[in-house]
Formats: sequence, C-alpha cells, structure tokens
Amino acid sequence: MRKGTKRKANEVVGKGKAKVEDEAPAAATTSVEEGANKNELGETQLPAEKNESKKNEPKKKKNDKVVVKRQAKRARIVKPEPEPEYFPDKRSLEDLWQEVFPVGTEWDQIDMVYQYKWNFSNLEDAFEEGGELHGQKVYLFGCTEPQLLFFQGQSKVTCIPVVVAVVSPFPPSDKIGINSVQREAEEILPMKQMKMDWVPYIPLEKRESQVERLKSQIFILRCTQRRAGLKHLKLERIKKFEYCLPYFYQPFAEDEIEQSTTVQILFPSEPPVFCEFDWEFDEPEEMADKFIESEELLADKKDEFVEYVKQQVKEGKRSNREAREARKKAIQEMSEEAKAAFQSMKFYKYYPVTSPDAPDVSQVKSPFINRYYGKAHKIF
Repeated sequence: MRKGTKRKANEVVGKGKAKVEDEAPAAATTSVEEGANKNELGETQLPAEKNESKKNEPKKKKNDKVVVKRQAKRARIVKPEPEPEYFPDKRSLEDLWQEVFPVGTEWDQIDMVYQYKWNFSNLEDAFEEGGELHGQKVYLFGCTEPQLLFFQGQSKVTCIPVVVAVVSPFPPSDKIGINSVQREAEEILPMKQMKMDWVPYIPLEKRESQVERLKSQIFILRCTQRRAGLKHLKLERIKKFEYCLPYFYQPFAEDEIEQSTTVQILFPSEPPVFCEFDWEFDEPEEMADKFIESEELLADKKDEFVEYVKQQVKEGKRSNREAREARKKAIQEMSEEAKAAFQSMKFYKYYPVTSPDAPDVSQVKSPFINRYYGKAHKIF
C-alpha cells in the first residue's frame, strides 16, 4: 500500500474520534437536564439535590393517618311534595243532555246554551232504579226556551236548555215539522232530509265497548249538519233548521184535542199584513175595515184581502178534514200492539236543577212542549 493512502485513512479515523468526543459531553448535559426536576418554588433541581431534599423530609410512620380534606357538601333543598288533586269521577250519563240536539234553536244562539254549567242530575236520576225512565226504552230530543232570568246581579234573556223524554217501544216519529209566523204554511218533512235521526246514546262507562254488542235503551235526536258548512247553504235552507219542531202524530187525540178553527194570515202587501183569523168568530170584511182604519191596509186592497182570507179558511178546513180521515185510516190499519203503545206513551219534560253555576229556572217551567206533542205528562 502506498503511504499517501495510509495517511488519508488515518485522517478519516481521527476526524471520527473527534466527532464522538464532541457529542459525548452534549449527551451528558442532556441527560442531566432530563433528570432535573422543579421544586415547589419552581427552581430546577438536579437529581442529587432532589435526593438531598428527600433525606431532610421527616419520615412518615406506618400508623400515621392521612388526613384528606373534603369539600363540605351542599345542603340539599327538599321541595315540598304538592298535595294530590282528586277529580270526581265522571257520571255515566253526565253528558246526556249535551248530546241531545236542541231542535229549532238559531245557529248563532247555540253557543249561548252552553255558556253555563247546567245541571241535569234529575234526568240522570230518572234512569236509576225507582226513576220514571228506569228500564224503559226512551227517545230524547232537546229544545230551548228563551226567558228573562236574573243571575249574578244582572237580568238578561237566557236560552234555557230543555230535554223531552218520550217513553215508547218504537220511535215516536221519523218526521220534522217546519212552521213559523213568517211562513204561509207548515211543512212536514222526513227527519233525514234535515240531517236528523234517532241514534243510540252510549253512556260514558261503555264508550270503549263495541257499539254492536250494546243494546241501548236510550235514543237521542241527533243532527249531523255542521255549522262550518252553513256558509255554503242558502239562507232559506238555514232558516228551515231554525223553524224545525219535533213532529208527533197521535191518532187517538181527536176526541181529546179540539180541532183548530184558526188560520195564519200573511197578506202580501207593502208592508205585509199579518194576523190570526178564527172562522168561527171573525168576519173577513170586518177585519179588513179594521186594518184600513189603522192604516195597515190600503182601501183599494180590501177586496183582495177578503178573498185571500176566505181562501186560507177554505184550505184550513180542508186540512182538518184530511187529518180526520187520515187519523181514522191509521187507526184501522194499526196493529193491536201499536195501538197499545200509542195509548201508553208518556212525555216527560226536564229542566236543569237549581245550582250555583247557572240561573234559577224553577219559576219559569211550563208543561207545554210544542204544537204537535202538546203538554207533558210531568215536568221536572
């Protein structure tokens, strides 16, 4: 080997040793720094100093107890438990009077009927043992009677809800009468044409049962006409609902109720002339003269008025005659069972009982139901 090559190799080895010697102190310094720690004052301690400080610390004995300070617990605030509220159980027939449609009540007055908490516990009690309606098949319809009543320091006209109960083995009628002083003649229409029908009433305690399995003894007159749909009806149709009266035809009442001899007169003039005319006691000419004298009828309309009255009387007599013939025919075609049912029918009229939540109606009760049913056998 040449000398030049040997010298160059020695130089490389010498440089490597110098490099190792330079890195060693740096590594030692780093290890010392890593072993150092900070004391409580934040001063850096070397491992030797750290060991000296540990020697100076008093040694803990085995039996020394370690006291651990805990934060005091917050006082727990116990909220007082509210007293339980007890609500009285709903009675089985509590909403019976509300489910019955108030026939003939003006649509804008229906909400006024329910503004008070009327109490019909007398109607509910009637279905209990010993009551007039217990164990009977009963058909109920509602109506309202406006009366001036005093309540809570003021007097005002109040629509009193009334429930009429008809004790009968079959529906008393499937028709509705439409009549008012503004109409020239009454109409007798099928109930369904006015969206009314007899439907079974399900007591509250049995509403979760299947209707088909229930044999209801209580039927109520229900109307399915929605108030929201009235805006789509003509005014004449709306007024028909307000003039409705539950209709009843009693074929055995001819001997008990005297045939009416009175007709309603609504003579078309400006203004119209309205009156009642009794053909047994009144004369058309005399009545016309009275209206002319009071300036309710023009003198040149007298003959026309007299002829109109005579025509109305003629139609009234014809209606009475047809009613008598129809009554006789109905009795002849009626079965003995139906005859017995008609003769044993009872009408009961129920007013709300006195309570602090509604006006007192005890002084305004009347047995009269309407012109078709006549008077109730008993009022409550």
